[in-house]
Amino acid sequence: MLSNRHAANLLYALSWLLGRLPFVVLHAIGATLGQCVYWLGGREARVTRRNLELVQPGISPRQRDALAAAVLRAVGRNSLHTLRFWTRPDASNRALIAQVHGEALLHAALARGRGLIIAAPHYGNWELLNQFLASCAPITLVYRPPESAIAEQYLLRVRGRRGVTQVPARSSGVRALLRTLHAGGMVGILPDQRPKSGEGAFAPLFGIQTLTMTLLTRLAQRTGASVLFAIAERRPGWDAGYDVHFFPADAAIGGSDDTAALAALNAGIAAIAQRDPLQYQWNYKRFNARPPGSDETNPYLRR
Repeated sequence: MLSNRHAANLLYALSWLLGRLPFVVLHAIGATLGQCVYWLGGREARVTRRNLELVQPGISPRQRDALAAAVLRAVGRNSLHTLRFWTRPDASNRALIAQVHGEALLHAALARGRGLIIAAPHYGNWELLNQFLASCAPITLVYRPPESAIAEQYLLRVRGRRGVTQVPARSSGVRALLRTLHAGGMVGILPDQRPKSGEGAFAPLFGIQTLTMTLLTRLAQRTGASVLFAIAERRPGWDAGYDVHFFPADAAIGGSDDTAALAALNAGIAAIAQRDPLQYQWNYKRFNARPPGSDETNPYLRR
């Protein structure tokens, strides 16, 4: 029987082989896989349709189905692109970045010396964004350990790049993030991950009360660190690559009003998702937890 380490190495070898394919071929294969997921109508397709129904209630069922299919094709492309980014040298991957917008914000925040929190929603390709950030300054990334030990070893390997430190979303990881920020360093967080019970609070997202992580806002409050939103956004076309964007965050995110901080965080996430809905991760059960006492049911339950 394979050990966890050997199984993770086998997964990496398969990823490496796929990652050698030309970018346009990965693009085509990913789109085809995503379309197949839509046609099969499984969990991913159902969740995507339901999320689009929740956040865009005004569109017709036909429009929603067409958008869901396009979203899943984009998810497939992004997944195949990620295999390339995980298994090729950083410099080769960064060569696919055509333009960087707002880079002065990044360098100004680092120059302050008070620490920098990068809020990177599930939009575009956050793995490529991580590699770009690490080329600018060392970065500490927080991750939620998967249930599978094999998957964790695999992810630690593919994300283990020069300039990148990975810490788990546990108390030890939070302490590491605080040390990094107090030392004036940079940390990266996916702010739209659904937190575990007791690790978040409800705040509006796309007009829906949503269980929202408090980690990012509390780090900003405790350290006085700057906060920037950042994305690696796909450019139109089969081989056009990506643009990196930095956006200033609402100062309320680091303020003392917890309710306003979480609302500002979610407003920033929604603004990014609405840039191009095809590039946001809609195949995720973001709204399944409902506010206590609201009598609302899980929107993903079969109706």
